[in-house]
Amino acid sequence: MSDIDALLRKYAKAGDEYPAAKAKRVYLEEYKKSLIALLMKDAERKGSSSVSGQERDALCRQEFLDHLLSLERAVESDERLRLEIKRIEMEIEIWRTNQATERLERKTFGG
Repeated sequence: MSDIDALLRKYAKAGDEYPAAKAKRVYLEEYKKSLIALLMKDAERKGSSSVSGQERDALCRQEFLDHLLSLERAVESDERLRLEIKRIEMEIEIWRTNQATERLERKTFGG
């Protein structure tokens, strides 16, 4: 089995995992807005009348802080996979360049 086969398998695996990681990240980013609104509404029900007070209460709630930790993990996973794909693509390009160089050397030097 060649190096390129291993690279292509890694590329396929990362390519299969990346859409789910990206989807989770986007979902959590969008849900953050809904969560703030829900928590602000709850703060309003509990007596906070100003919007700034409701937002302050929402942003310091444990549910929001937990959500931020989930978002942090999702961003890390998404970025890790994106960079892994990019690294593999660069390795494939290096392999292709080496193959072209070897072909040229064979042609030039009759090897």
